[in-house]
Amino acid sequence: MGVVNVTPDSFSDGGAYFDPGAALEHGLELAAQGAEIIDVGGESTRPGAPPVSEREELRRVLPVIAALAGRLQLPISIDTMKPAVAREAIVAGASIVNDVGASHAGEEMRRLLAETGAGYVAMHMQGTPLTMQNQPAYADVVATVGEFFRSQLGGLQAAGVAPEQVLLDVGIGFGKTLEHNLKLLGGLGSFNIFARPLVLGVSRKSFVSKLLGVGLPDRLPAALACTTCAALAGVAIFRTHEVAATVQALRMTEAIQAQRR
Repeated sequence: MGVVNVTPDSFSDGGAYFDPGAALEHGLELAAQGAEIIDVGGESTRPGAPPVSEREELRRVLPVIAALAGRLQLPISIDTMKPAVAREAIVAGASIVNDVGASHAGEEMRRLLAETGAGYVAMHMQGTPLTMQNQPAYADVVATVGEFFRSQLGGLQAAGVAPEQVLLDVGIGFGKTLEHNLKLLGGLGSFNIFARPLVLGVSRKSFVSKLLGVGLPDRLPAALACTTCAALAGVAIFRTHEVAATVQALRMTEAIQAQRR
């Protein structure tokens, strides 16, 4: 899943693709590098990020989604917490809703998913982007996220959303400390009991710098290590800014695994 941030304040690219034309070209380049899903977002979810209005978010993402849908045969996901934005994005050509705010999603989002049959990435987040890193705490982060997944699957199914529509994301860096992130990465295999594809986003996340003392430009090797370990644990989809390198790491992992006896 290649990331296209149509925002002026992204932590990862500093607004390099805020212009719709630049965002389109970036999405096409990610597809050429091997992305199998293009994830378009118009609201930064970096720690401390302020919310964006529905109108502004739509203004940012709709032209990009429509342009990508006209040029690519790949699924497009809309990275949004707002049901109205998700609905318009689906009309424009998106087929997956990537909801970092699934913890707070209400009936409107669930009705939309039931009506449209769109895929849904239910991601765990403690708090909101504005508050999530204000001393996050868990008695057992792996157990808490597991209960969140169970609750999400039950609530979505009760609203008429088919289990086949739902993907699950532990939300690395979203209301988690370094220790929480590492425990979730180490416990990824425990979430396979839900029999739904797992999505993981570790690309350029700050916990790498906290552990290893490297800057943002030097986080890729650690992200690839996380990716390889996660693939072995059963993760199916990787949300990344560095598509070409991630594809290489995954293909090599798969080739080695295919020869194991």
